[in-house]
Amino acid sequence: MIDYAALNALAAVVREGSFDRAARALHVTPSAVSQRIRLLEERVGCALVVRGQPCRPTETGRRMCQHMDRVRLLEQELTDTLPTLVADGPTRVPLPVAVNADSLATWFAPALAAFAANAPVLVELSVDDQDHTAERLRTGAVVAAVTSAARPATGCNSRPLGIMRYLAAASPAFIGRHFAAGVGAGSLALAPSLLFNTKDELQAHWVRRLCHRHVELPRHTLPSPQAFVVAAQAGMGWGMFPEVMIAQQLADGSLVELVPGTPLDVPLHWQTARAASGVLDGLTRQIVAAARAGLQPA
Repeated sequence: MIDYAALNALAAVVREGSFDRAARALHVTPSAVSQRIRLLEERVGCALVVRGQPCRPTETGRRMCQHMDRVRLLEQELTDTLPTLVADGPTRVPLPVAVNADSLATWFAPALAAFAANAPVLVELSVDDQDHTAERLRTGAVVAAVTSAARPATGCNSRPLGIMRYLAAASPAFIGRHFAAGVGAGSLALAPSLLFNTKDELQAHWVRRLCHRHVELPRHTLPSPQAFVVAAQAGMGWGMFPEVMIAQQLADGSLVELVPGTPLDVPLHWQTARAASGVLDGLTRQIVAAARAGLQPA
């Protein structure tokens, strides 16, 4: 049988990033945490955590942490119906979720907040590019994710949410300065663009569709959707924006589409670990309803 006290210690070390912080979270000493993990490693016959700053799970450790996340959700569902099982009163379980930054900045945050306000959870939100959030599911780092991947990760369910429509836009002054002769491969190769991070492929996809070839883009890196809007209005560069995020700026003319009528549609999906959990089911209902209102229909 699995020693769940030891497994809980492992999950705490991975979640908190150090033995000291895990000990504080569990209200035990760091030596107690270390001993529990050492005994668990002896039991399974391999290392489960790589000591460092921060501590990281090994592949086997990751799988065991993933199992612990699912067990917590199932236990929470059981205590909802049998509260006498919990001696110290109601508890909250960690709920690790991944989402892309543009969804978080538009339709996702209100839905997640409304759910967490009334659910027995402590949300641990990871932000990554929509093309990469599914990897967090595959590694067991999260139990649910908004992702562009339709195919479910192993051990997960997937359902379509809708389409996030992106527009290539910039300030009128920027367009006059850099695209007076038109938007094409030559002008795009010289005009600064705005990139969220090195994983962001939206600009490259839009340019490839427009120019029918790859164009190397000069770019500023700004890891904030809100900063994107401010930077574009100031003439720092052009970028790909969720249509709903810049509706007001398009209406008042402070931002203009580079090439009208050339949106980039990104289908989004909601993937969850395949665990019979009322908590995950409740979150799914909230997210699907919010996506239906905030995204284009698929």
